Amino acid sequence: MPRVIHFEINADDPERAARFYRELFDWKINRWNESSDYWLTESGAREEPGIDGGIQQREQPGDSTVNIVGVDSIEEYLEKIRQLGGEVLTEIMPIPGVGWAAYCKDSEGNTFGLFKGDESAGE
Repeated sequence: MPRVIHFEINADDPERAARFYRELFDWKINRWNESSDYWLTESGAREEPGIDGGIQQREQPGDSTVNIVGVDSIEEYLEKIRQLGGEVLTEIMPIPGVGWAAYCKDSEGNTFGLFKGDESAGE
């Protein structure tokens, strides 16, 4: 059964948001790389229940928190989403060295992501 494996918090100022969550919850937050506005977020110890996530630059007004669901086949789930009245927002895209992702909207207009791990993605 697919599960939520990652969250993304959209922010007007990702660095400010990272500072806020560091100070509020003592999360470990670091910029993914120097040229990125994506901040990797560790929200607790690996042996504790919960998931880690990221903070990223808000692209559209109203973009909020997005849950990412791990799946075995993004293509299969994109077809199911269309059949169930959802909307596919992006094509499947590589996250180099990590995996593949796509973003969608559910029947209520909520954005969520799909992810399939694959270290060869983007090669």
